[in-house]
Amino acid sequence: MAIGITMTEGAPWKHIIRFTLPVFFGALLQQLYNTTDAIIVGKCSGEASLAAVGTTATFTFLFLAMAVGFSAGNGVVVAQAYGAKDESQVRSNASTGILLLLGMGLISTIIGISVSRTAYTNFVGVPPELLELTLEYFNICMLGIVFQFGYNIFSSILRAVGDSAATLYFLLITSFLNIGLDLLFVAHFKWGVAGAAWATNISQAVSFIAAYMYMWIKYPVFRFKLKDFTWNNSLAWLTVKMGFPIALQLSIVAVGLTFIQRAVNSFGKAMTASFTVGQRMELFLNLPFHAFQTTLATYAGQNIGAGKMDRVKLGMKQALSMSLASTIFISIMVCVYDISIIHLFGLSSQAAVYCKEHINTIAFTNIILSLYVPVFGVFQGANHTAFPTLVATCALTTRVAVTYIFKDSPYFGYSIIWWNNLFGFSVGCIITWIYYFSDLWQLNSRIKV
Repeated sequence: MAIGITMTEGAPWKHIIRFTLPVFFGALLQQLYNTTDAIIVGKCSGEASLAAVGTTATFTFLFLAMAVGFSAGNGVVVAQAYGAKDESQVRSNASTGILLLLGMGLISTIIGISVSRTAYTNFVGVPPELLELTLEYFNICMLGIVFQFGYNIFSSILRAVGDSAATLYFLLITSFLNIGLDLLFVAHFKWGVAGAAWATNISQAVSFIAAYMYMWIKYPVFRFKLKDFTWNNSLAWLTVKMGFPIALQLSIVAVGLTFIQRAVNSFGKAMTASFTVGQRMELFLNLPFHAFQTTLATYAGQNIGAGKMDRVKLGMKQALSMSLASTIFISIMVCVYDISIIHLFGLSSQAAVYCKEHINTIAFTNIILSLYVPVFGVFQGANHTAFPTLVATCALTTRVAVTYIFKDSPYFGYSIIWWNNLFGFSVGCIITWIYYFSDLWQLNSRIKV
């Protein structure tokens, strides 16, 4: 069944690099246009608007966690079916996964808008002067969240059959369109945060349509007309079963970051604006190891489906070395150009001081993530998606705990906002490697339909 790219033969590192590069550059494009979005808002609408956009990120991520998690779960199921050369299962799982994710997207819109004021007032603790701007941006974004659910499921299906380059094409379109619309809506029309939100929605809708058209044209197995979409309860449950731990892991991250965001907000608007920029830079630092995690989920899924566990272990070692080297390189670049980066966002002098400390610290602490996050991909491909959730829970619990213990102390004070990473990531790294060397992740690695 030659509908995509198989990674079960040949040198593992070649497959891993070929698969990872489009994933990396696609994610890089996504972060570039998200960052450009923040730059335009900060320069054209002021620090308050920048802070409002930034403070929505953690709660928005709670919904995106479902999109990414359940899409990834469906991708693992499709990848194993593809590795086993079962075309009918590939098609059936893809059809059910698409219907499931689009339904979740619509439900998320309703829930998100309904609870937004309560969530941002009582849970996130948004300062009163930023609340209305925050709600305006968030509620408009939630109107288009279904397109992000759709885009994620299409991308996961394509990656499952070895086509990681496709997402790069879609994100190229989305990035340039989003930046162009930001300049039009925010810089020219002066629509503020509403303009930034509508720019995001429109660009995501275009990406969603482009992904569906690409699947239709290139892969006959995915040419679903409306009447061709079929729902299978057992396959839907399998996607939920595989995706729930991933979604839960990301949701735990979102909830933990929301508590940290609340602590950030307690230090005032300058810190909130600074944290917005610091988070953007942190996402750039995360790109290499998250790209290798995505690759290893498909790589492990295909090779386990083909019964080649030795290739899984060899590929993981090679991917980990590349993850560490690329993360160190990006960390050095961020530190070298930190002042130039900060000036792009139009931060006040106090916010700039906070931001420089934040960037320099995370450039160091995020190297720890490169030593264990790619291994999560192996666990996901091996049908052990629950374990990364445990790691995320332990790491985030540690981060939140030390943040609230030390934020008012003379030992760290406000700097614990970024130094909490050192404590949490170290805990996550230790737990991950203990589990990997135990070989427990190899048990029941084949998915039974």
